[in-house]
Amino acid sequence: MKKFLSIIIVVVFWISQAAFSSKQTLPGKLGIEKAAEAILKKQVLAEAAWAMKQEPITVTASFCTRSAGGKHDFFSEADYFWPNPKNPDGPYIDRDGVTNPDNFVEHRKAMIRFSKIIGALASAYKITGDEKYVKQAVIHLKAWFIDPETLMNPNLLYAQAVKGKFTGRNYGIIDTIHLMEVAQGIIVMESSKALDPQTAAGVKNWFAEYVNWLMTSKPGIQEKLTKNNHSTCWAMQVASFAKLCDNQVVLDSLRLRYKTVLLPNQMATDGSFPLEMARTKPYGYSIFNLDAMATLCQVLSTPQDNLWDFETTDGKSIKKGISYLYPFIADKSKWALKPDVMYWDNWPVAQPFLLFGANAYNENAWFSTWGKLDHNPQVEEVIRNLPIRHPLIWF
Repeated sequence: MKKFLSIIIVVVFWISQAAFSSKQTLPGKLGIEKAAEAILKKQVLAEAAWAMKQEPITVTASFCTRSAGGKHDFFSEADYFWPNPKNPDGPYIDRDGVTNPDNFVEHRKAMIRFSKIIGALASAYKITGDEKYVKQAVIHLKAWFIDPETLMNPNLLYAQAVKGKFTGRNYGIIDTIHLMEVAQGIIVMESSKALDPQTAAGVKNWFAEYVNWLMTSKPGIQEKLTKNNHSTCWAMQVASFAKLCDNQVVLDSLRLRYKTVLLPNQMATDGSFPLEMARTKPYGYSIFNLDAMATLCQVLSTPQDNLWDFETTDGKSIKKGISYLYPFIADKSKWALKPDVMYWDNWPVAQPFLLFGANAYNENAWFSTWGKLDHNPQVEEVIRNLPIRHPLIWF
């Protein structure tokens, strides 16, 4: 009898240990945020320590003579345009998916750096509550949005220009996806005494002006009406900035646009994105558009209008989109199309759609895969197409 009881005790012990281990690896919906924090905390605090030492670098720190704008205007050149071998001094020509390393991207790099600084400081503040991180963030926020000597004008008239053809294009609006974590970081830090009301109001005023430009200018309207990832990213940005400004009218309009335009027009019934699949980098672009659409759901969803639960009459949903792409993230060798023309080896990384989707649907396999992927990519093209690099501030 004693031997029998001993066996039972041992069995119960191992079952309880297995259950505990399972809970540690598969946190369940309520534990996703804490589990993500446990994975990212060391990296966040290291990034924040770096950010504490950084001086502001805005668009005024560099200038390109090919820019039609002034020193306060953001300028970039379209990635896939190159000199014409038959006319080297003439207008550039398109080579879809192939990045020209000689194009001017210094302003984009400065904005990505700014995003990294604010994202890291806001994340560290959220984890620790230490207001020193907010004090440092304020220095950078003032430089970019308030100081008349260094601020950036709230428009993107000169983004993704093409030599000999365009002084700026609506497609360049995608460059400011890297201001999203700045806006969200401000939301996280706004409760701190270190973010004074005057600075907060000035920054919000800048974003309100930019939202207005995105919604009313010719380039902004053109970008809104594109049919692929550009329109998704337009909506994602406007949602993020309007949320900071508490513009409920704009947020309501974007929820409607997601349901009636973006999701039904971009997704196929199997969950894929045909327009992204037709590009020369179908894998990378499919990931990018799904990240953007999932982030849009994360920003816009409310208890009264939860986009994670929305489904079209023909069965399209963000969950179907993640379910379609997930097997190719978990095992890239299953991808049936040709490899992307560039950066094929650099994807996937810790894609935000995996984390946000895991949280929304309690999909532990998605969380587990996210946890194993690279959370600190260094390849510039990957960073350029990864708008969410500090996911803790988005919960």
